[in-house]
Amino acid sequence: MKEIFRLIQRKPNLISLANGDPHFSLYPIRKVVFDVASVAEIDPVASWKAATPTTQSQELISSGDSSCVLPIKTVLGYGHGSGCTEAQQAVTTLTNFYHSPPNHVVTLTLGNSDGISKCFRLLGDPGDHFLADEFSFTSFKIDGGGLVPEELEKILTEWKSGRRRKPHVLYTVPCGQNPTGSNLSIERRKRIYNIAQRFDLIIVEDDPYYFLQYGSAQSQETCHTAPFMASFLSMDTDGRVMRLDSFSKIIAPGMRLGWLTTNPTFHAHLISYIDSSTQFPHAFGQMFIAEILGVHGWQLEGFDRWVRSMRAEYQRRRDLFMNIFTRTVGNTGWASASPPDAGMFVWIRVNVELHSRYRRVCTGKIMDGPQSCTRTNVPQLMQELFERCMDNGLIIMPASIFALKALPEYDGANDRIEDRSNFLRATFAGAEESMEAGLTILADVLDGFFAA
Repeated sequence: MKEIFRLIQRKPNLISLANGDPHFSLYPIRKVVFDVASVAEIDPVASWKAATPTTQSQELISSGDSSCVLPIKTVLGYGHGSGCTEAQQAVTTLTNFYHSPPNHVVTLTLGNSDGISKCFRLLGDPGDHFLADEFSFTSFKIDGGGLVPEELEKILTEWKSGRRRKPHVLYTVPCGQNPTGSNLSIERRKRIYNIAQRFDLIIVEDDPYYFLQYGSAQSQETCHTAPFMASFLSMDTDGRVMRLDSFSKIIAPGMRLGWLTTNPTFHAHLISYIDSSTQFPHAFGQMFIAEILGVHGWQLEGFDRWVRSMRAEYQRRRDLFMNIFTRTVGNTGWASASPPDAGMFVWIRVNVELHSRYRRVCTGKIMDGPQSCTRTNVPQLMQELFERCMDNGLIIMPASIFALKALPEYDGANDRIEDRSNFLRATFAGAEESMEAGLTILADVLDGFFAA
């Protein structure tokens, strides 16, 4: 049925007795009006946020006639997995402008979580091993610069032939890695792509924070002028990258609309999978994106101005957070943090080794080797700290919920991720008054925790 529907779309003048959707004249909606921010100014986010009587906005209208980009009668009917052509074309324009992929096709998704799920189900069989950052939203060692190419190469080179097949998928968040906030440098991206070529890896590039890349306070370039870092997709000459993009951080998460950019072969399989599972993306999200990027909306130039202005706003919030952190938590000496390179989160290291109850315990020898196995009580101490924060009215994310345990042979016996989970993730994306209140509570809780 879906294949027939695609044929109908290619020949719009056919007389159809095949469709099963209601006639558009029976939809109880004649017009949808979006009142959106104006992007006429250099810093539209600041103007929109100020919400003064002089703040400008513009109306985008989706109706049943041809004056709009994506008419209601088209978008509210049954669709197919790739989404409406007009919405597809809109996000394809974005992808081509920011990444210039050599030969790739866009598929609409219900946001990045949906896209990740579809990639994993498409690429994996039961028992397969995928590679991912050891601290990951969805194990693999990372440092302050993100995924470590040498660790990736080591795992693939030393993979034992007696086990299941060697990993063939690498999942990574290259910009604003969640939760650490790290950015992969261009040099690391090139080395990782080279390793992927050598070991025939498919790279699932999950990049919801791509537009929230920051510079240092001393940088001469501003958020309005600094270029965005080159993506894995932009260097994908082999068609081995499946890139996930989302509107959740730059428009609104409730839109539940994103897009997957892949080679044409993957695209065809994704469409078949979508058509037999979640079906086509929701109509109102497609309608909004088609109109806002269309001739009566922001268009590409306005969208670029909006995301750069959004980046400037989040960098201002990041810098405010770090100033408050230095004055409150930093002054205790019990924790430290560095400004994140991208994203919405600060990765706070708790100096748990300074606690009077911190312990390292030798549990005997590892398997048949001579090496002693050392464990710590970091998990117990961090759980206690989390509960103290809760008792004092603060919710903050502990590292343990992001930690992916590696297989024993690839997780060093004396370097378990559980023993390195002495971190907390805090956001600077919320209300600014919450930063002051929350970090003040955290400083007081840390003082009490380390005194106990």
